[in-house]
Amino acid sequence: MNTLDTIFSHRTIRKYKKDPIPEHILNDVLKAAVRTSTTGNMQVYSIIVTRDQQKKEALHKLHFSQQMVLDAPVLLTFCADFNRFNLWCEQRDALPGYDNFLSFFTASIDALIASQNSALAAEAHGLGICYLGTTTYQADKLVEFFNLPAGVVPVTTLVVGYPDEQPELTDRLPLEAVVHHETYQNYSPEKINQLYAEKEQLPLTKQLLEENQLDSLAKIFTEKRYTLKDNLHFSKVFMEVIEKQQFMNHSRTK
Repeated sequence: MNTLDTIFSHRTIRKYKKDPIPEHILNDVLKAAVRTSTTGNMQVYSIIVTRDQQKKEALHKLHFSQQMVLDAPVLLTFCADFNRFNLWCEQRDALPGYDNFLSFFTASIDALIASQNSALAAEAHGLGICYLGTTTYQADKLVEFFNLPAGVVPVTTLVVGYPDEQPELTDRLPLEAVVHHETYQNYSPEKINQLYAEKEQLPLTKQLLEENQLDSLAKIFTEKRYTLKDNLHFSKVFMEVIEKQQFMNHSRTK
Protein backbone atom coordinates (compact mmCIF):
# COMPACT_ATOMS: atom_id res chain seq x y z
CA MET A 1 0.00 0.00 0.00
CA ASN A 2 1.47 3.37 -0.99
CA THR A 3 1.36 6.47 1.21
CA LEU A 4 -1.72 8.01 -0.38
CA ASP A 5 -3.64 4.73 -0.15
CA THR A 6 -2.72 4.56 3.55
CA ILE A 7 -3.93 8.11 4.15
CA PHE A 8 -7.17 7.81 2.21
CA SER A 9 -8.11 4.48 3.82
CA HIS A 10 -7.51 5.65 7.41
CA ARG A 11 -9.99 4.39 9.96
CA THR A 12 -10.02 4.95 13.69
CA ILE A 13 -9.80 1.51 15.29
CA ARG A 14 -11.23 0.91 18.76
CA LYS A 15 -11.28 -2.92 18.81
CA TYR A 16 -7.99 -4.81 18.70
CA LYS A 17 -6.70 -8.36 18.56
CA LYS A 18 -4.35 -9.50 21.32
CA ASP A 19 -1.63 -10.38 18.78
CA PRO A 20 1.72 -8.79 19.70
CA ILE A 21 3.42 -6.44 17.26
CA PRO A 22 6.70 -7.94 15.97
CA GLU A 23 9.74 -6.02 17.16
CA HIS A 24 10.92 -5.06 13.66
CA ILE A 25 7.52 -3.59 12.82
CA LEU A 26 7.35 -1.61 16.04
CA ASN A 27 10.86 -0.32 15.34
CA ASP A 28 9.70 0.84 11.89
CA VAL A 29 6.83 2.70 13.53
CA LEU A 30 9.23 4.41 15.94
CA LYS A 31 11.85 5.13 13.26
CA ALA A 32 9.15 6.82 11.19
CA ALA A 33 8.60 9.23 14.08
CA VAL A 34 12.32 9.99 14.26
CA ARG A 35 12.42 10.80 10.52
CA THR A 36 9.63 13.36 10.76
CA SER A 37 9.97 17.09 10.18
CA THR A 38 11.07 18.95 13.30
CA THR A 39 11.74 22.55 14.32
CA GLY A 40 15.40 23.42 13.72
CA ASN A 41 16.27 19.70 13.80
CA MET A 42 16.03 19.89 17.61
CA GLN A 43 13.67 16.88 17.91
CA VAL A 44 12.11 18.24 21.09
CA TYR A 45 9.78 15.31 21.70
CA SER A 46 9.94 11.89 23.34
CA ILE A 47 7.91 8.70 22.91
CA ILE A 48 7.06 6.40 25.81
CA VAL A 49 6.31 2.83 24.70
CA THR A 50 3.97 0.86 26.98
CA ARG A 51 3.54 -2.90 26.52
CA ASP A 52 3.51 -4.16 30.11
CA GLN A 53 -0.01 -5.34 30.97
CA GLN A 54 0.03 -4.00 34.53
CA LYS A 55 1.06 -0.58 33.32
CA LYS A 56 -1.64 -0.71 30.66
CA GLU A 57 -4.18 -1.50 33.35
CA ALA A 58 -3.12 1.63 35.22
CA LEU A 59 -3.25 3.68 32.02
CA HIS A 60 -6.64 2.20 31.23
CA LYS A 61 -8.01 3.92 34.35
CA LEU A 62 -6.26 7.18 33.53
CA HIS A 63 -7.67 7.17 29.99
CA PHE A 64 -11.26 7.03 31.24
CA SER A 65 -11.43 3.20 31.10
CA GLN A 66 -11.40 2.95 27.32
CA GLN A 67 -11.27 -0.78 26.58
CA MET A 68 -8.88 -0.45 23.64
CA VAL A 69 -6.14 0.68 26.05
CA LEU A 70 -6.25 -2.81 27.59
CA ASP A 71 -6.77 -4.75 24.38
CA ALA A 72 -4.17 -3.21 22.08
CA PRO A 73 -0.62 -4.56 22.52
CA VAL A 74 1.13 -1.16 22.42
CA LEU A 75 0.50 2.38 23.62
CA LEU A 76 2.72 5.22 22.42
CA THR A 77 2.63 8.37 24.54
CA PHE A 78 4.11 11.35 22.71
CA CYS A 79 5.53 14.13 24.87
CA ALA A 80 6.66 17.67 24.20
CA ASP A 81 10.20 17.41 25.56
CA PHE A 82 12.75 20.20 25.98
CA ASN A 83 14.39 18.43 28.94
CA ARG A 84 16.86 16.46 26.81
CA PHE A 85 17.76 19.48 24.68
CA ASN A 86 18.18 21.69 27.76
CA LEU A 87 20.54 19.17 29.39
CA TRP A 88 22.62 18.98 26.22
CA CYS A 89 22.85 22.77 26.03
CA GLU A 90 23.91 23.02 29.68
CA GLN A 91 26.55 20.30 29.29
CA ARG A 92 28.01 22.27 26.37
CA ASP A 93 28.08 25.54 28.36
CA ALA A 94 25.20 26.98 26.29
CA LEU A 95 22.41 28.78 28.13
CA PRO A 96 18.98 27.38 27.13
CA GLY A 97 16.08 29.81 26.97
CA TYR A 98 13.22 27.42 26.45
CA ASP A 99 11.15 27.75 29.66
CA ASN A 100 8.36 29.62 27.89
CA PHE A 101 5.05 28.95 26.20
CA LEU A 102 6.43 29.31 22.66
CA SER A 103 8.90 26.50 23.37
CA PHE A 104 6.11 24.31 24.75
CA PHE A 105 4.10 24.96 21.60
CA THR A 106 7.13 24.22 19.41
CA ALA A 107 7.76 20.92 21.20
CA SER A 108 4.07 20.02 20.97
CA ILE A 109 4.12 20.56 17.21
CA ASP A 110 7.19 18.31 16.94
CA ALA A 111 5.52 15.60 19.04
CA LEU A 112 2.27 15.69 17.06
CA ILE A 113 3.99 15.55 13.68
CA ALA A 114 6.05 12.61 14.95
CA SER A 115 2.90 10.87 16.13
CA GLN A 116 1.29 11.19 12.71
CA ASN A 117 4.37 9.73 11.01
CA SER A 118 4.13 6.80 13.42
CA ALA A 119 0.44 6.43 12.64
CA LEU A 120 1.12 6.28 8.89
CA ALA A 121 3.90 3.75 9.36
CA ALA A 122 1.69 1.61 11.58
CA GLU A 123 -1.16 1.61 9.07
CA ALA A 124 1.26 0.81 6.23
CA HIS A 125 2.14 -2.36 8.18
CA GLY A 126 -1.54 -3.33 8.49
CA LEU A 127 -1.89 -2.06 12.05
CA GLY A 128 -4.71 0.10 13.34
CA ILE A 129 -4.42 3.22 15.46
CA CYS A 130 -6.51 5.51 17.59
CA TYR A 131 -5.51 8.87 19.05
CA LEU A 132 -6.44 9.43 22.69
CA GLY A 133 -7.58 12.96 23.49
CA THR A 134 -7.65 11.97 27.13
CA THR A 135 -3.87 12.50 27.21
CA THR A 136 -4.27 16.25 27.63
CA TYR A 137 -7.27 15.84 29.96
CA GLN A 138 -5.18 13.67 32.27
CA ALA A 139 -1.80 15.27 31.71
CA ASP A 140 -1.26 15.95 35.42
CA LYS A 141 -1.75 12.28 36.29
CA LEU A 142 0.33 11.09 33.34
CA VAL A 143 3.23 13.34 34.39
CA GLU A 144 3.19 11.55 37.74
CA PHE A 145 2.67 8.07 36.23
CA PHE A 146 5.58 8.40 33.82
CA ASN A 147 7.77 10.34 36.27
CA LEU A 148 8.24 13.14 33.74
CA PRO A 149 10.85 15.76 34.66
CA ALA A 150 10.55 19.51 34.11
CA GLY A 151 10.40 20.38 30.44
CA VAL A 152 8.30 17.33 29.50
CA VAL A 153 4.52 17.32 28.95
CA PRO A 154 2.40 14.51 27.41
CA VAL A 155 0.39 15.77 24.45
CA THR A 156 -1.12 12.70 22.74
CA THR A 157 -1.25 8.90 22.85
CA LEU A 158 -1.54 6.39 20.03
CA VAL A 159 -3.19 3.04 20.64
CA VAL A 160 -1.56 0.60 18.19
CA GLY A 161 -2.41 -2.97 17.27
CA TYR A 162 -3.97 -5.33 14.76
CA PRO A 163 -7.60 -4.34 14.05
CA ASP A 164 -10.43 -6.56 15.23
CA GLU A 165 -12.99 -4.55 13.28
CA GLN A 166 -13.35 -2.86 9.89
CA PRO A 167 -15.47 0.25 10.46
CA GLU A 168 -16.73 2.43 7.63
CA LEU A 169 -14.70 5.46 6.68
CA THR A 170 -15.60 8.38 8.92
CA ASP A 171 -17.32 11.25 7.16
CA ARG A 172 -15.29 14.39 6.47
CA LEU A 173 -16.20 17.93 5.49
CA PRO A 174 -15.68 18.73 1.79
CA LEU A 175 -12.33 20.15 0.74
CA GLU A 176 -13.80 23.61 0.19
CA ALA A 177 -14.68 23.76 3.89
CA VAL A 178 -11.07 23.72 5.05
CA VAL A 179 -9.01 25.06 2.13
CA HIS A 180 -8.60 28.81 1.60
CA HIS A 181 -6.74 30.26 -1.39
CA GLU A 182 -4.48 33.25 -0.86
CA THR A 183 -6.50 34.74 2.04
CA TYR A 184 -8.94 33.42 4.62
CA GLN A 185 -12.51 33.58 3.34
CA ASN A 186 -15.01 33.75 6.19
CA TYR A 187 -18.22 31.74 6.05
CA SER A 188 -21.67 33.12 5.42
CA PRO A 189 -24.69 31.44 7.05
CA GLU A 190 -25.57 30.02 3.64
CA LYS A 191 -22.08 28.59 3.21
CA ILE A 192 -22.17 26.98 6.66
CA ASN A 193 -25.48 25.33 5.78
CA GLN A 194 -24.00 24.04 2.54
CA LEU A 195 -20.78 22.71 4.06
CA TYR A 196 -22.47 20.85 6.93
CA ALA A 197 -25.55 19.64 5.01
CA GLU A 198 -24.20 16.16 4.19
CA LYS A 199 -22.89 15.56 7.72
CA GLU A 200 -26.20 16.64 9.24
CA GLN A 201 -28.18 14.26 7.03
CA LEU A 202 -26.18 11.12 7.77
CA PRO A 203 -28.09 8.18 9.30
CA LEU A 204 -25.64 8.22 12.22
CA THR A 205 -26.46 11.87 12.87
CA LYS A 206 -30.17 11.14 12.94
CA GLN A 207 -29.55 8.24 15.32
CA LEU A 208 -27.52 10.46 17.66
CA LEU A 209 -30.19 13.12 17.68
CA GLU A 210 -32.86 10.56 18.60
CA GLU A 211 -30.72 8.99 21.33
CA ASN A 212 -29.87 12.35 22.89
CA GLN A 213 -33.23 14.01 22.23
CA LEU A 214 -31.58 17.03 20.65
CA ASP A 215 -32.45 18.97 17.53
CA SER A 216 -29.02 19.59 15.99
CA LEU A 217 -25.68 17.88 15.60
CA ALA A 218 -23.95 21.01 16.86
CA LYS A 219 -25.69 20.52 20.22
CA ILE A 220 -24.29 16.97 20.42
CA PHE A 221 -20.86 18.59 20.53
CA THR A 222 -21.66 21.55 22.79
CA GLU A 223 -23.99 19.80 25.25
CA LYS A 224 -22.77 16.19 25.27
CA ARG A 225 -19.25 15.69 23.93
CA TYR A 226 -17.19 18.82 24.54
CA THR A 227 -19.06 21.00 26.97
CA LEU A 228 -18.06 24.43 28.20
CA LYS A 229 -17.78 23.11 31.76
CA ASP A 230 -15.42 20.30 30.77
CA ASN A 231 -13.39 22.50 28.45
CA LEU A 232 -12.81 25.06 31.20
CA HIS A 233 -11.88 22.39 33.74
CA PHE A 234 -9.42 20.47 31.56
CA SER A 235 -7.98 23.68 30.14
CA LYS A 236 -7.19 24.86 33.66
CA VAL A 237 -5.61 21.49 34.55
CA PHE A 238 -3.50 21.45 31.39
CA MET A 239 -2.28 25.01 31.88
CA GLU A 240 -1.28 24.12 35.43
CA VAL A 241 0.70 21.15 34.08
CA ILE A 242 2.48 23.36 31.54
CA GLU A 243 3.39 25.78 34.32
CA LYS A 244 4.42 23.03 36.75
CA GLN A 245 6.67 21.50 34.11
CA GLN A 246 8.43 24.87 33.92
CA PHE A 247 7.39 26.08 30.50
CA MET A 248 6.02 29.37 31.88
CA ASN A 249 9.03 30.71 33.77
CA HIS A 250 10.14 33.08 31.00
CA SER A 251 13.46 33.35 32.86
CA ARG A 252 15.27 35.31 30.16
CA THR A 253 12.77 38.17 30.41
CA LYS A 254 12.98 38.57 34.20
